[in-house]
Formats: sequence, C-alpha cells, structure tokens
Amino acid sequence: QIQLVQSGGGLVQVGGSLRLNCEVFGRTFNRYRNTVAWFRQNPGKEREFVAAIRWESGTTAYTDSVKGRFTISRDNAKLTVDLQMNSLKPEDTAIYFCATGKNIASTMISSEYEYWGQGTQVTVSS
Repeated sequence: QIQLVQSGGGLVQVGGSLRLNCEVFGRTFNRYRNTVAWFRQNPGKEREFVAAIRWESGTTAYTDSVKGRFTISRDNAKLTVDLQMNSLKPEDTAIYFCATGKNIASTMISSEYEYWGQGTQVTVSS
C-alpha cells in the first residue's frame, strides 16, 4: 500500500506563485518503476493531467498550458514531489491531486495511476 499526503495550495492573485508538495508513504513504492504525477480537476469536468516525473530517471512531462510556468521535482531522500507553480492564471484554479503508479506507459492518462492524494485547492483570483 502507498499513501500520498499533499500540502500547499491556497489562494493567490494572478501572476503569483504557489508550491504544492506530495509526500509518499509505503514500502511498496518502487524508485525504479514508479511515476508520480499531478492532475487537476474542476467541478463537472474531467481530471486533467498537469505534470509527471519518472522517479528513477527524473524525466519530466508537462501539459502544454503549464510549460514554462510549472516545475515538477522530486526529493529522493525525503520521498517527496513538489510542483512549483509560477505566473499563475485564473484558469489554473482547480483541485490538484498527486498520484503514483508503477510501470506507467502513458503519464497523461489518469486511469494508469493506482494511488491518489487527498487533493488540495488552488484558487487564482483576478
């Protein structure tokens, strides 16, 4: 079993920054096979891929709308993943979830991820 515990988020004005943190608990987390990602969701909409990092290689992927503004990173010693969000826009407002899964083929597909964090609200006010 793996548990993901999220922190961070909140309310920020347009152009501001926020940092989200996701801490991984569980002996079955595999540094060589697991990917950790961030998704976001608004009411009545599907969960949207934001960013992902393959743990072993550190390879990252981003959805086009956040490229150049968001940065995903991991701390191998602490087993944490951060999402640094800069130049925030109102359309970034959503509940953000971190997720992890093993041997993920397509990092952008939410159904590939087995474990999810509790979600955290990010609100960008104009």
